[in-house]
Amino acid sequence: MNFSRIIFLVFACFVALASVSAAPEPRWKIFKKIERVGQNVRDGIIKAGPAIQVLGTAKALGK
Repeated sequence: MNFSRIIFLVFACFVALASVSAAPEPRWKIFKKIERVGQNVRDGIIKAGPAIQVLGTAKALGK
């Protein structure tokens, strides 16, 4: 009877340890937000490039 209790205890410990993940997901979401802001700024500059070029050309023609 004691042997079956020991086997059950070992099995329960194994299941408990197997269900715990070794490397939890990092909680550094602030860096992801900063990275996203940087991407938005970069995309805005890329989209505004042609408009700025047209304004520069118009200013040069106005002189």
